[in-house]
Amino acid sequence: MIRARLAPSPTGNLHLGNAWAFLLAWLFARQAGGTLVLRMEDIDPARSRPEFVQGILHDLAWLGLDWDEGPDNGGPYAPYTQSQRLARYAAALEALAAQGHTYPCYCTRKELRSLAGAPHAGELGPPYPGLCRGLSPAACLAHEAAGRRAAVRVAIPPQYATMAFEDGILGPQEFSLHEEGGDFAVRRSDGVYAYQLAVVVDDLAMNITQVVRGSDLLSSTPRQMLLAHLLGGHPPAYLHVPLLVNEAGERLAKRHDSLALCALREAGACPRAVVGWLAFWGGLVERPTPMAPQELVGTAHMAALQRQVVRLPYDCGSLLSGK
Repeated sequence: MIRARLAPSPTGNLHLGNAWAFLLAWLFARQAGGTLVLRMEDIDPARSRPEFVQGILHDLAWLGLDWDEGPDNGGPYAPYTQSQRLARYAAALEALAAQGHTYPCYCTRKELRSLAGAPHAGELGPPYPGLCRGLSPAACLAHEAAGRRAAVRVAIPPQYATMAFEDGILGPQEFSLHEEGGDFAVRRSDGVYAYQLAVVVDDLAMNITQVVRGSDLLSSTPRQMLLAHLLGGHPPAYLHVPLLVNEAGERLAKRHDSLALCALREAGACPRAVVGWLAFWGGLVERPTPMAPQELVGTAHMAALQRQVVRLPYDCGSLLSGK
C-alpha cells in the first residue's frame, strides 16, 4: 500500500505554492487509498519556529487536508518531528562512516564561494572538487588545531556516479552526481544534519513509498536515492509536480506574504474556493468550482495535470478572497 508524506518546514507561513504541492501529494495518496504521513521538517534550528508549526497545522486543516499519522495525532513511527529524531541521523552518519562513505571537509564558506565561477555549475552550485577527500589524519589534526570545524561529506562511489530513475510525472531522468554538486555535505560544520540525510533516514524509517513534491527539488532526488542505497534501503517513487509561479514567472516563496494562506484567510478567502482554483489552474477540473479536497478524490483528471509551470494571474489574491 502507498505511504506518502506531507513534509512542511516551519520556517515561515505556508503560501499558495505550498498549498498546491500539498494538495497534489494528498490527492495522489488518497486516490490510491494510501496512508498519509505529516512530518514536520524543523531540522534547521536557526530558522524553524514553534509558531510556524502551529500555523502550518492550522493552514492545512483550514484547506481541508488531513493525515493519518503526524506530530499531533501520533502513529507507529513517532516522533514525526525531525528535531526529535537527531539520534537516528547520528546513527545513520556513523553507519555511513563505518562503510567508508564519508570524509571530513574543512573547506570554509569563503573557499567554497570561490568555486562559484567554475564552469558547468548545476542548479546545486559548482561541483565540489574533492579538496578534502583523502586528507591524512595529520592534516585533519592540523585543521582542527587551526580552529576549523569539519563538515561531513559523502564520497560518491563510482557505481553511483550516474543516477537514473523514472519520475512519475516527468518521465525518465538521468543525472550525473559529479556534475550536480559532486560530493555533498550530510552534516554541516556547526553540527546540524543536512536536509538530504534527514529526509532519507526518515523516509526509510517511516516506510514512505511515494514522494510528491515540486519540480524545484528534482535535482535533489539523485542525492537522496544514493543515500537510500548506501543505507541499505530502497528509495520511494518520486513524482515532481510543476511549480506554481507568480505573474512575473517567479517561484513562490515565503516572502510573498500576500499569497500566504493566513493572509488569504484574513482577507476573506474561502478554502473551498482556493482548492477549486488550484485544481483548475493545474488542469485537474474544467471549471474553478469551489470544492473540498475530498470532492476531487475519484473525480480529478490526474492525467491532465499540467507538466509546465502554472502561472498565477495578477489578481489571484483578490480572486480567491472574492474582492
